Amino acid sequence: MKEIIVNRESDGQKAEKFVRKWLSEAPLSIVFKAFRKKDVKVNGHWVRREDIVHEGDAVRVYLTDEQLADFARPRPAQKRDLGLPIAYEDDNVLIVDKPAGLLTMGDNKGSTNTLAQRVLDYLYFKGEFDPEHPTFVPSPAHRLDRNTAGLVCFGKTDSGLKALEEVFKERKEITKRYLALVKGSFERSLEISVPLKKDSRKGLVEACSIVNGGKPALTIVRPVENFIGFSLVECELLTGRTHQIRVHLAHVEHPIVGDGKYGDFETNRLFEKRYGWKGQFLRAYKLTFGALKGILSPLSGQSFASPLSKKEEELLAELRNKGE
Repeated sequence: MKEIIVNRESDGQKAEKFVRKWLSEAPLSIVFKAFRKKDVKVNGHWVRREDIVHEGDAVRVYLTDEQLADFARPRPAQKRDLGLPIAYEDDNVLIVDKPAGLLTMGDNKGSTNTLAQRVLDYLYFKGEFDPEHPTFVPSPAHRLDRNTAGLVCFGKTDSGLKALEEVFKERKEITKRYLALVKGSFERSLEISVPLKKDSRKGLVEACSIVNGGKPALTIVRPVENFIGFSLVECELLTGRTHQIRVHLAHVEHPIVGDGKYGDFETNRLFEKRYGWKGQFLRAYKLTFGALKGILSPLSGQSFASPLSKKEEELLAELRNKGE
């Protein structure tokens, strides 16, 4: 068992986030299991993952001394430049353009080649993060799937992260738009309002009714360009469910090209064979902020874009040529 007192920098965090930061090298499965088995207590009382901890709280995690020593060691970090496009940076916020194929954060397999780790290396390189004495670990305010490219916002400070997380949670002063290449022709805008339910055991999300456990999900899809048999569309997320765009587009029979979970496998094989294309064509290409106050005020009214990659542009060019 190990006890740690919550400091001022961690005041107001969710219990899961606090424990994950403290046990920085623990796989997510270990952290989730500790909460599930009621091995995490605050001030002597069992807590849930979503419960909030406050300055002065005593957090106890009931793991073996060997596990605690292994999981609580500082995150390994090396001083190196980010090597990825930066859309925006100030003292509290960093917006990075993530490539497809890179995890945003570690998974239950203990992956360390992640965007989050690269950001820590970059901030260590700049002298803005000390992995040996971390009072706060810079983290993403939201996630993108491994195979989704595009913009990810990081909080460089605890106050910056909390403010970003609130903006993404409330969704009143931020607009998130994605570009996707889908099967079929899109002639007009479409509003997809279909509840979604996540099956954590299978790692899949399915469309279902509210009565059967679905949560409200709303996506607006607008046509950008039509090709023979395929379309480039813009998707605006009005809710933030896991795999929302992918499941919604598949539900209306316009699956994303290259989507290995919800896509059309015959189409995926065709694109791989004919164009050498692998992976889903989905990019979080634009973030627009509204009227923000306080620590995020520098972002007010600003819009940031993630340009299509060379590979994506080449694929679209081939589809255009096919139609000429």
